[in-house]
Amino acid sequence: MRCLVHPSWLFALLTLVSLLFPASLQASSSPLDLTEGWEYRWGDSPRLADDTPAWLVEEAPHGAWQAIGFPSNPPARNGNRHAWFRITLPAGEWRDPVLYIYSIDLLAQVFLDTELIYQHGSFDADGEGRFIGWPWHMISLPEDYAGRQLAFRVYSNYTDIGLWGEVRLMDRPDVLGMILNRSAADLVIAAFCLLLALLAGIFALIQQHRQSFAGIGLFSLASGIMVLAETQASQLLLAKPLLWNYLAAAGYYALPVGIGLLLEPWFKARHSLWIRRLWQLHLGYLILALGLALAGVINLSTTFPVFDALLVVSLPTLFLLVSLQLRQLSGEQQLVIAAYGVFALLLLFDMAVAHGFLPWRLIPVSLGALIFSLVIVAISLRHYARTQRELVKLNQHLEIQVAERTHALQDMVEKLRAFSYQDPLTGLKNRRHFDEIFAHEAALARRGAALTLVMLDIDHFKHFNDLHGHEAGDAVLVATGQLIGEHFRGADVVCRLGGEEFVVVMPGANAEQACEAVERLLRTMRQRRFQHGEAFLGRVSLSCGVASYPEHADDPLDLIRLADLALYRAKRCGRDRSETYESSA
Repeated sequence: MRCLVHPSWLFALLTLVSLLFPASLQASSSPLDLTEGWEYRWGDSPRLADDTPAWLVEEAPHGAWQAIGFPSNPPARNGNRHAWFRITLPAGEWRDPVLYIYSIDLLAQVFLDTELIYQHGSFDADGEGRFIGWPWHMISLPEDYAGRQLAFRVYSNYTDIGLWGEVRLMDRPDVLGMILNRSAADLVIAAFCLLLALLAGIFALIQQHRQSFAGIGLFSLASGIMVLAETQASQLLLAKPLLWNYLAAAGYYALPVGIGLLLEPWFKARHSLWIRRLWQLHLGYLILALGLALAGVINLSTTFPVFDALLVVSLPTLFLLVSLQLRQLSGEQQLVIAAYGVFALLLLFDMAVAHGFLPWRLIPVSLGALIFSLVIVAISLRHYARTQRELVKLNQHLEIQVAERTHALQDMVEKLRAFSYQDPLTGLKNRRHFDEIFAHEAALARRGAALTLVMLDIDHFKHFNDLHGHEAGDAVLVATGQLIGEHFRGADVVCRLGGEEFVVVMPGANAEQACEAVERLLRTMRQRRFQHGEAFLGRVSLSCGVASYPEHADDPLDLIRLADLALYRAKRCGRDRSETYESSA
C-alpha cells in the first residue's frame, strides 16, 4: 500500500507554494521523467582501498550492465537482495535541480560519479540493513550534474527491489508544489474520515446498535489514518517515515475488521458467524504482524505481502457471503455494501500496482474512503431527517394528547374541587365551602349589603339514631337537606356543617325574609312523615336560629356566633321552632 490518489489542484495550497517560493526560485524547465537510459546489475560492488565501490570506476565485463526500462525489479532476481542501477543525467535548465523519487525498495545509496550524495537507511558490513520506511525522496544535484553518471546501490529483502513509481528531474519548488497538490484532497478526506470516526464512536457509546456504530467508527478511523499516513504531505508534517508506515499498516489491516463488525449484525446466524470469523482472523493478523514488527522480530515491510494475500482470499469470501443474502438487506444496507465494494476494488487495483501486476500509476484509494464516508453520512442525514419528521408528528400528537389530558385533568380537578366542597351524604355544600363563601359574603356585606345567617339542627337526632339505626338517620338527613334547599332562594347557599346541623347563607336578605322562609320550612317538616324502606319513622322537627347584618351585628363575621345563640334559645324554648337573635337575650 504505497499508491496515492491524484487529486485536483487546490488554489489555496498553490498560493501558499508561490508565497514560500518567490519568482527568483521558480522553475525554468518542466519536470523530466527519467524513463530511458537505465542500466542494472545484480549483486553488490566490491570496495577499493579508499572504500569507493569498484563498479563506479572499473570497467565492467561485457554484459555485466544490462539495459532496463525502469530501475525496478530487474528480471531473473533468483533471491538476489542487492542490485545496482545507473543512468547518465541529461541536461536541463533547472535553477535548483533535484531528483524526485516516489519510493525506494528498500535501502539505497546514491552516487554522482564516485561521490556519495544521498543515503536512505543504514548499511552494515554485509551491505544489508533494516527497513526504515517508504518515504518519497528529493535528492539535491549540483549545477554541473548534466552528463554525469548517477548510480544507485540498492538492498531489499522485500518482494520488490529498486526505485518505484516515479523518477523525475525537477526544480525544488516544483517538487513541493506537486506534493501539496497531490496531498491536498487526501488531507481533507482523512480529516473527514477521522471526524466521522469520532462521531460514530460517540454514538457507539450512547446509542443502540453499538456494534454497527463501532464498525463504522473503526472503518472510518482505519481509512482516515491510512489515507493520512500514505499521503506524501505527511512527510512534511513529520519526517518519521517508518512511523507513518506503521500507521498506514494499522489502518490498512484494520479495514476488514471494521467492515466485518458493521456487516455481522445484518445477517442470519450462519452467515453472521462466517463474517465474524473473517474479521477476527484479520484482527489477529493485525495484532500479530504489528506486534512482531515492533518487537524487531520481522521487518514491517514483510507484513504487507502476507496481508495482501490474505485480503485476496477474504474479500471474495466476504462478498460471496453477502451476495447470498443481498436480497434480504434493506436498500441502505445494499448501498453501504456497494460503497465498500468500490473501496475494495480500488484497494485491489492498488495492490496489483504495488506488486507489479499492473503498470505503475496513482490509484485513488482515498476516493474510495470518501465515497464510503459520504454514503454513511448521506444515510445518517436521511435517518436524521426522517427522525425529525417523526419527531414533529410525535410532537403534534403529544400536543393533542397533552391538550386532551389537560382538559380531562381540568374536568377532574373541577370534579375533585366540587367533591371537596360537597357533603358526600346529602349532596349539600360542606363546612369548607361554608367557611369560604361566608368570608366572601361577609366582605361584601361590609361594603353595604345585607347578610343573614340561619342555623338549623334536627331535634333529638341522637335518640332517633339509637332508636331507628344510622341508616335510617342518614335517610332523614338526606331528606331534610332536600327540604331545606327547596324552601330557600336560589341565591341562598345551604351547607351541612356536620352531624345533624345545617346552615343557610342568605346574601342581601334581612331577618324578616329569613324568618318567613324558615316558617314555611317548619310547617312542611311538621306535616312530613319519614319512611326508610318498609319502616315508618314518623315526623322529625327542626330548631332554627336567625341573625342578620347590620341589624344584629356590627361585624358580619359575628353572625355565626349570634345565629348559634339564637338556635340554642330555640332548643331551650321547646324545639320545633325558630328564634331570631335579640341583643337582650
